Amino acid sequence: MGEDVDAEIEVKYQEILAKLQDLELKNMLSGEEDQLDAILEINAGAGGTESNDWASMLSRMYIMWGQNNGYKVEVLDQVDGDVAGIKSISIQISGDFAFGYLKGDNGVHRLVRISPFDSSARRHTSFASAYIYPVVDDSIQIELNWADIDMQTSRSGGAG
Repeated sequence: MGEDVDAEIEVKYQEILAKLQDLELKNMLSGEEDQLDAILEINAGAGGTESNDWASMLSRMYIMWGQNNGYKVEVLDQVDGDVAGIKSISIQISGDFAFGYLKGDNGVHRLVRISPFDSSARRHTSFASAYIYPVVDDSIQIELNWADIDMQTSRSGGAG
């Protein structure tokens, strides 16, 4: 009889824990734009070929993350690097809470590694920026207060 009670308590505990984790996730993704699709832009930073390669690694990581989590992933634009990797890429990730999950990755990402492109096998630091924007639809209402807008016109003087 005691083992049955212990098993029942364990089942109830697991149910409550799952509900708590679901509530925590919903609380984290409660922003106005969190449920929207996302546009991800990755740009190689300082570091030449190394940074282009790093930007390519980041893009593959985000594409695979999206596909593995059931999101629709579409490459909108891509500029390849001169030797390897990419200079920039724009990716649209569509699905529930895509922007909410990705918005925390905004910023500059750094990679320090022994370069496969350096014959001296030196350590290189590479940078790539990732900017995530929500795909704006009609669910976001933008209100303009015309009293806040100041129109100014001017003309240049002199030869032009």
